[in-house]
Amino acid sequence: MTTVTARDATVLRDALGPLRDREQIALRLLESSAKHSFDPDTELDWDAAVEEGKWFWPPELLSLYDTPMWDRMSEEQRLDLSRHEAAALASLGIWFEIILMQLLVRHIYDKPVTSNHVRYALTEIADECRHSMMFGRMIDWGGAPTYPVPRVYHNLARVLKTVSTTPGSFAATLLGEEILDWMQRLTFPDERVQTLVRGVTRIHVIEEARHVRYAREELRRQMVTAPRWERELTKVSCGEAARVFSVCFVNPQVYENVGLDRREAVAQVKASGHRAEVMQSGAKRLTDFFDDIGLLNGVGRRLWRSSGLLA
Repeated sequence: MTTVTARDATVLRDALGPLRDREQIALRLLESSAKHSFDPDTELDWDAAVEEGKWFWPPELLSLYDTPMWDRMSEEQRLDLSRHEAAALASLGIWFEIILMQLLVRHIYDKPVTSNHVRYALTEIADECRHSMMFGRMIDWGGAPTYPVPRVYHNLARVLKTVSTTPGSFAATLLGEEILDWMQRLTFPDERVQTLVRGVTRIHVIEEARHVRYAREELRRQMVTAPRWERELTKVSCGEAARVFSVCFVNPQVYENVGLDRREAVAQVKASGHRAEVMQSGAKRLTDFFDDIGLLNGVGRRLWRSSGLLA
C-alpha cells in the first residue's frame, strides 16, 4: 500500500465514497465545540428534588419491559427499576469513557501537537471528563448505588487499553457511544422522565454527535490505510467487544436491589423479543456502518450475532 500524506489523503476512498481531509473535519468539530459545549455543573439544577411518579429511563427501554415479570411488578417497583437501570447505564458509561480517554491519548501520542486533529482529540477528552463527572453526579442525585462491570471485564479492559490497535480503538469507541446515544435521543424529549435526567441526556447527545463524527471518519481512514492483519484483527476484537458490551449493558444486581429474583429476571430478559428488538434497533445504525466499511465479515459477523446486537 502506498504511503498516504496529508496532501493526498482526500483521494482515499472506501465503500462510502471519498474520505474527507482530516484537518478540515477536526476544524469544523472544533468550531462546533466552541458553539455547543456545556458545563453540567452550572447548566443543570442539581438541587432539584426527585419528581414523584416520573421515570429515570423510558419504560420501553428497560430490560424487563413487556416480560411476564414486568406484568407482575407494581408501578412503584417499575419506577424503582428505572432508577437502578439508569444508574447501571451511567456506571457503564463512566467505565467506558475512562477507557475511551486513555485510547484517545494513545492515538495522539505521536501525532503533531499543533494539528487540528490533536486539538480536537484533546477537546473531546475534556468533554468526556465532564460527562463522566456528570454521570457520577446523576447517580448520586438519584440515590442509587454505582454498578461496576464484572471484575473479569474490568480487567479485560486493561488488556484492551494496552494492545488495542488504532482501528480497534475507534471501533470500540463507536460501539460504546452509538447504542447509548440512540437510547438517549429517545430519553431527553420524553416528558415522563425526570427533568434532570433529560437534561443530562440532552447534553450528552449534543456533544456525543461530534465524538461519533470524529470516530467514524477516523475509523474509515484506518480501515483503508491499515495493513491487512490489523484490519482482520479489528474485525475479531470489535466482535468480542460487542459481546462484552451486551453482557455488561445491565448489571443483574439491579434486579435484586428492587426485590426481584435475579435468576428469573435474567432468564426473562434473555428470552424477551422486545428486549432483543430494542438492542438491535439501537445498534442498527452502527452495524450498517460497520458492514459498509468491511468490519462485519467472517468471524466478526458471527461474534456480533452471538452478542444479540445483530439480527
